Amino acid sequence: MASVAPALLRRNPAWLALALGAAMPLAFAPFGLWWLSPLLLAALFLLWDDIAPREAARLGFAFGFGHFLAGTYWIYISIHVFGEAPLLLAVVLMLLVVLIMAGYFALLGWFSARVAPAAGPVRWLLVLPAAWVLVEWLRGWLFTGFAWLALGYAQADSWLAGFAPVLGVYGASFAVTLSAGALCCLVAGRRLPPRLVGAAVLLLTWGLAAVLVRVGWTEPQATGLDVALVQGNVSQDLKWAPEQFAATLELYEALTIEALDHDLVVWPEAAIPALVHEVAGYLEHIRLLADEAGSAVMLGILRYDFRDRRYENTLLALGETPQFYVKRHLVPFGEYFPVPAWLRNWLRLLSLPYTDISAGSEGQPPLRLAGQVFGPSICYEALFGASQLVFQPEATLLVNVSNDAWFGDSIAPHQHLQIARLRSLETGRWMLRATNTGISALIDPAGQVVQRSPQFETYVLSGRVVGHEGKTPYMVLGNRAIMLLAGVLLLAGGLVARRG
Repeated sequence: MASVAPALLRRNPAWLALALGAAMPLAFAPFGLWWLSPLLLAALFLLWDDIAPREAARLGFAFGFGHFLAGTYWIYISIHVFGEAPLLLAVVLMLLVVLIMAGYFALLGWFSARVAPAAGPVRWLLVLPAAWVLVEWLRGWLFTGFAWLALGYAQADSWLAGFAPVLGVYGASFAVTLSAGALCCLVAGRRLPPRLVGAAVLLLTWGLAAVLVRVGWTEPQATGLDVALVQGNVSQDLKWAPEQFAATLELYEALTIEALDHDLVVWPEAAIPALVHEVAGYLEHIRLLADEAGSAVMLGILRYDFRDRRYENTLLALGETPQFYVKRHLVPFGEYFPVPAWLRNWLRLLSLPYTDISAGSEGQPPLRLAGQVFGPSICYEALFGASQLVFQPEATLLVNVSNDAWFGDSIAPHQHLQIARLRSLETGRWMLRATNTGISALIDPAGQVVQRSPQFETYVLSGRVVGHEGKTPYMVLGNRAIMLLAGVLLLAGGLVARRG
């Protein structure tokens, strides 16, 4: 079938692909135009029709470059404004991330043109959706992974979010790509059968989503928990300043005392600018205050492991016997530096008076506090849903502590919150998300933000959460199911295209 893409899509295709990619972040938070993603994707699919693999790679690269330049420009803010790296270095590192991400889209365009070059339902409904999801999954773990801006995250407020508890965020991404392929059939199908197939796929996808989004996969416990999330709002440029240290300790103590009528108080990531052993007396004081009030405290803090001689980013559950969760998925060039030692001091971007952070082991248990079992994650780890399944189904609640001050007043804190919402959807659990400068939030098992803090204000967010038990299909299947589905569809599409 010859492509009947509108003439507009054939003029200046690389610039158009760049524009389509640059518009895609509008589908994500804070803009929330989720319906844009299948429309923009359908336009890209049509641009890719009936062209050589090399040209398809070029257009894919242009799309990816626009997508990540517009969607992750805030990397520059983290590196230059708060990391105090030289301007040129910050720009180079930001562009390096954008170029690497664009490379995945170039690979996708090249590969799809090789497997099924001709326009038609096989390409639009089998090859492209399956290949897209496989590449999204690939960039979520290859070279430590950067799953930011996966299409499924933009669907947190649409019916397509119903696929997340079954197939995870990549399942929601697949539903977006399938919708885009169906739109191609409706717009570009020359004959009636392809259009009917496109209409059927669109109705089936969204009809199934409308059913799934109403399913409660897990069961609430009989009693709830009153929680308070402490948002200290300590500016990143002051956080590690020695003259700010005493004020920070006083601030968190005062905010905690204010919240001691709650069952649990949660502080954000690295709330105290010190190592655990350096403030052991202070932490014991906080524990005793909470214990006397019948409350408990959980907080983010760095520690030094004297046995293994390494620094760790931890979440500490204060109790008579303290419990630590050590961050497992670290930020490259943020918490560790995969470069030769002689370059490390020059490239260090964090204003921390320590060397590289070390990753925690994969076999860590969940945290137990205030009568609940918590599946913990720290900041960037919110992107890696499958790795958090190790705590399920034992965990009854999720807790994420973060320091989004690194992003400044950009779109990144909103995107980060949206990512966290998918973790609640995938597991059917409430999430307690405490951040330094916002956005702190209580997220229910349906992925809805029940309460949220204002940004850049000292704030105590209070609310009631309920532990949940049981398993979502995603807990059992992980990413295996959607990867198997995508692999089968890609194989089938390739075989049909070859025979055609």
